[in-house]
Amino acid sequence: MALRVPKSSYPQLFKEGYKQYQGIDEAVLRNIAACHELAETVRTSFGPNGRNKMVINHLEKLFVTSDAATIIRELEVVHPAAKLLVMSSQQQEQEVGDATNFVLVFAGELLQKAEYLLRMGVSISDIIQGYEIARDKALEILETLSVETVADPKSDTELKKAIRSAMASKQYGYEELLSDLVAQAALTIMPKNPVNFNVDSIRVVKIMGSNIFDSKVINGMVFGREAEGSVHKALKAKIGIFTCPLDITQTETKGTVLIHNAQEMLNFTKDEEKRLEQIFKEIADAGVKVAVTGSSVGELALHYLNRFDIMVVKVLSKFDLRRLCRVTGATALARLGPPMPEEMGFCDIVETVEIGGDRVTVFRQEDEKTKTATIVIRGATQNQLDDIERAIDDGVNSVRAATRDNRLVAGAGATETELANQLSTFGETTPGLNQHSIKKYAESFEVIPRTLAENAGMDATKILSNLTRAHYKEKKVTVGVDVENTEDGMIDASEAKIFDLLVTKAWAIRYATDAALTVLRVDQIIMSKPAGGPKPPKGNSNWDED
Repeated sequence: MALRVPKSSYPQLFKEGYKQYQGIDEAVLRNIAACHELAETVRTSFGPNGRNKMVINHLEKLFVTSDAATIIRELEVVHPAAKLLVMSSQQQEQEVGDATNFVLVFAGELLQKAEYLLRMGVSISDIIQGYEIARDKALEILETLSVETVADPKSDTELKKAIRSAMASKQYGYEELLSDLVAQAALTIMPKNPVNFNVDSIRVVKIMGSNIFDSKVINGMVFGREAEGSVHKALKAKIGIFTCPLDITQTETKGTVLIHNAQEMLNFTKDEEKRLEQIFKEIADAGVKVAVTGSSVGELALHYLNRFDIMVVKVLSKFDLRRLCRVTGATALARLGPPMPEEMGFCDIVETVEIGGDRVTVFRQEDEKTKTATIVIRGATQNQLDDIERAIDDGVNSVRAATRDNRLVAGAGATETELANQLSTFGETTPGLNQHSIKKYAESFEVIPRTLAENAGMDATKILSNLTRAHYKEKKVTVGVDVENTEDGMIDASEAKIFDLLVTKAWAIRYATDAALTVLRVDQIIMSKPAGGPKPPKGNSNWDED
């Protein structure tokens, strides 16, 4: 007689193939481990001495960079808890444009400290409550730590205060040169009310060759291709911008033409040529000296454009075409024909110039104020150019942030050390179990100066103890990590002009804490079976051709 196997008394709740993880060990600690691994990946890229990562994405494109935003975008993180950290750092990138690495490193450290508290027996609700109190207190303390301001956003030296350290963390050694370029470009396009500063008005063009010191700012727009026809320069030019091809328009319906002899054949093409010549004569009579198209240019059309002394420029990006419309004041036309006076744009100089062997077309305004400035960067390799572009992008975003909130705090880990110091004191005076998580939150801030010291090859424990002594006993709130002085390892960030934007720090603390709290609030992971049929057999590349 066969034994009867008793069935589970619980009904089948989910479809076959579901996976469930629940409880502190299975769900919370697993999530913390994944987030910590992601944070450790980018932690070594933090600060001026941060190491580069070599990332090869799914399209086999190579990225060599220390920019955390680029690293995590190309890594394709699949773990759901780590994705939450990625999302918060991406939001930081959109909000402020800098300190994405800070968000990941700080959130990872908060979760590490939470794991210690969990193992000590503190409940998750107490940890969350303590972290929320600590976050609000940290933001409150941060408001009091402002040591400098960007007094005048239209001043070169004032703007560089906000830009310099953002640049140094990406391109250490070139920060003076790059902050000069960004400040020059920003002042060229700075509106009367600095709050209306638009990041999109500063463009970057990368041209390989020479070295970074040959980079320069051009008032106007630069396109990486030369003019199409034989005309390569136009001064005080009226500009017509077309989104349609400069060519004979093709009819939508097909037709059949019956030709009896050679004369009829010649007359047929002659009519087309006359019509095209008439269109371009009308455009030339309207005063247009430069025709810009977002599509193709026919050979016959190019012949007539050269004959009427009209310069032709192809701009294949519709976004660049819109920017050019904004710079020149033109309206993009979807029809081929003479533009009305109000639809034409104007530019002082349009010319094709050679930069390091590459021929580019420059739309340049003579007056000092222009709606777009372009930074032309030079370098030896494409990866270097890409990395410099990312540094410039951070610098431009810092200018935007400084025009909204001009307060600066001490950099080099000084602000984080002071926050850790003051929060620890606050934790001591807080009753109940919350004080443990508040103290751990305070300790988490020490990851920033510790990482700066480790990446510079210093003894992190010694540096941290020196910093804590300077902040706690000597009340020097602006003392931070000196990445060049390996003996003492301390520097007065305020005297060394190392500043971070207060608004950047505030948003980073908010996003990092919110991401960590979201991960801690998860107590169960339920994953359904992935959709899709059987996977193709490996080894046989032609499996579907049978």
